[in-house]
Amino acid sequence: MSTVVQSGALDALEGALQAERQALLDNDVVALLASTEAKVRALRQAEAAPPDLSVADRIAALRILNQANSVLLSRRRREVDWALRHMGRTESTGTYGANGYTGTRAQARQLAVV
Repeated sequence: MSTVVQSGALDALEGALQAERQALLDNDVVALLASTEAKVRALRQAEAAPPDLSVADRIAALRILNQANSVLLSRRRREVDWALRHMGRTESTGTYGANGYTGTRAQARQLAVV
């Protein structure tokens, strides 16, 4: 893969990771979905051929950015789970049943007494 094509793929990946980070910070679901799609496209383009060793530092920096986004995504997931639990909504147990689907546990909670 030429350095120009590699650079373009890495530029696209960096842009997608930055957009993903901003979407996570802004709680923007539509932007998050779009950035995830862009990230997958950029990854496919970057993985089409082995990278040169000259871009190893840049790839390491992109990995760190992706891990930081993962931390933000985990935090958002915990916030959503907490909110759903306090609203009495169903939440996933994190385990799979015999049918291959995640189990759910219903939690009833009164939000007000009438």
